[in-house]
Amino acid sequence: MQTTPRGERIQIGIFGNRNAGKSSLINALAGQALAIVSEKPGTTTDPVSKAMELLPLGPVTLVDTAGLDDDEPGLGGVRVRRSLDELPKSDLVLAVLDATRIDADAPGLSEIIRRAQEHGIPLVIAINKIDLVFPAADTPLQRIMSWAEERVGDRLPAKIPLIPLSAQTGRGIVQCKEALIEAGRHLAHESSITEGLIPPGGMAVLVMPIDSAAPKGRLILPQVQVMRDLLDRGALFAGVVPETLGICLASLSHPPDCVITDSQAFEAVAAITPESVPLTSFSILFARYKGDLAAYVEGVRALETLRDGDRILIAESCTHHVQCDDIGTVKIPRWLREKTGRQLVFDKCAGRDFPEDLSPWAAIIQCGGCMVTPREIRLRIARARNKGIPITNYGVMIAWRFGILERVLSPFAAELGQA
Repeated sequence: MQTTPRGERIQIGIFGNRNAGKSSLINALAGQALAIVSEKPGTTTDPVSKAMELLPLGPVTLVDTAGLDDDEPGLGGVRVRRSLDELPKSDLVLAVLDATRIDADAPGLSEIIRRAQEHGIPLVIAINKIDLVFPAADTPLQRIMSWAEERVGDRLPAKIPLIPLSAQTGRGIVQCKEALIEAGRHLAHESSITEGLIPPGGMAVLVMPIDSAAPKGRLILPQVQVMRDLLDRGALFAGVVPETLGICLASLSHPPDCVITDSQAFEAVAAITPESVPLTSFSILFARYKGDLAAYVEGVRALETLRDGDRILIAESCTHHVQCDDIGTVKIPRWLREKTGRQLVFDKCAGRDFPEDLSPWAAIIQCGGCMVTPREIRLRIARARNKGIPITNYGVMIAWRFGILERVLSPFAAELGQA
C-alpha cells in the first residue's frame, strides 16, 4: 500500500468548510488516525496527502484540504486558493458538509459542484455529523435520507450520491466507501504502458544507463514500472546498458519486438539498433500512457520557431537532487540551444507546483510524469494548449534533437494518424 507511487494512485480530494469533519472522515475511511483532528477551526492549513487502499479500486491518495470558508486576514485567502487548486488535479471529489450547519455550508458546496462539473470529475457528497442531529443510534436510515434530501437535494445535479454519515460513530462510512468505489470504477488504468507494443510472450530490450542519476542499487521509477508492466503482460525482457546493447541483440535468436531506452541515450542506442527493430523510450511511453503523445509531437514541431530571448519552462514532476549533468537543468537546455541555434532563457518548476500564469513562456517541456497522476499531466497539457503555448516532453524533444523523431514514433503511427 505504502510503496505504490502516487502517480499510480487514484487521487480523491476532500473539500468543504472548516470543521465540517474532513480530517475525521479521512480517519474513518482509512480505519486509522492518518489526519490530525481538532475542534479548533482551520487545523488543516495546507493540502495533506494520505495513502490508503480502497478495494476494489486499489491504492488511492486522500487529499485533506483547508476549509473553503477560511476568512483569516491574509493567509485565509491563500489557503482557500491552494485548496481549490487541488480540485482539478483530483480524480474523484468528496464534498463534506456539516449536518449542523448545512445552510452555511451551501455556498461552498455550490462552488465545489461547479468546479467538479467544469473539469468532468466524479463527485460524492457526504453530510457528516448526523449523530448530532439524530442522536438515537437506531434512527431509521430512510428518515435520515429524507431529512438530508430536503435540505440539499434541490442543490444537487441528478445522480450525484448523497451520503449521510458520522465519522465519529462510523454510521454511513461503509456506504460512503461504496459510493466512492462506484464513482471511481472507470478511473483505474485499463491500458498498460506497453500495450500494442510488446505482445504477451514477446521480447523487449530495455536500455538503462547507469550514471550519477541512478544511485547504486536503484533504478529510476519509469524503468521499474515498465518492467512490472511487461511481467503483467506475460512478456520477456532483457535489461542492458548502452555499452552491452550490441552484445544482447547479437545473442538473441530473433529480433526483439522493441528496444526501449532512456531518452538520454537515444543517439548511441539508435546507432546500434537495426532500423528494422522498433525503437522508443521510457519517456515517450509515459507520454502516451499518462499524457497526450499527439499534443507533445505538435508541441515539439513548434520549437523550430523559437526566437532569441524566448523563455522555456522545464516542468519536472519530482524534486530530485540536481546532478552536475542534470537532464532538466543542463542537458535539455544545451540540446535545445544546439538544435535551434537560439539564445534561450530557461526556467524550472518541480514537484506538483505548476505556474498558474503561463504567459511568460514561449514553450514548455514536461518530464515523463511518473510521479503524478494522468489527470494532473493532462491538466497541464490542456492549460498550455488553451493559452496557445507549445508543450512537449523530454523523450519527444530529445528524439527531435537527434533527428530520430519519426523513427521512435513509428511504433505508434496508427494511433497518431500517420501513414
